[in-house]
Amino acid sequence: MLKIQSLGPLEAEVLNVLWDDGDWLTPGDVHERLTIGRDLAYTTVMTVLVHLSEKGFAERKRVGRAFGYHALTTREEHAARVMTATLTAAKDKPKVLTSFVAQLDARQRRHLRRMLEK
Repeated sequence: MLKIQSLGPLEAEVLNVLWDDGDWLTPGDVHERLTIGRDLAYTTVMTVLVHLSEKGFAERKRVGRAFGYHALTTREEHAARVMTATLTAAKDKPKVLTSFVAQLDARQRRHLRRMLEK
């Protein structure tokens, strides 16, 4: 069974910063983006980045004297993995798919139909 580890709220915010930038970011870079309008310790951001790296959501490498972090997948790839894990865990897969497709708007259904025809 495919298992996707869940993200805590702060982990999701940090990962969004990595996805939005797309480049290697140091904990200081991430901290700067996250602390606009709120108080958040630098060490907290650093710890979250280490956890994201350990969970396989981010990669880390030396960038000068600090470590830099980069998301290992795109936001879209992550969403697809979550969807796949959810479907894999479902007892009634056809019912889940039917429910999912019913929630799509007409444009999204047309796109899905074109993709399935390929």
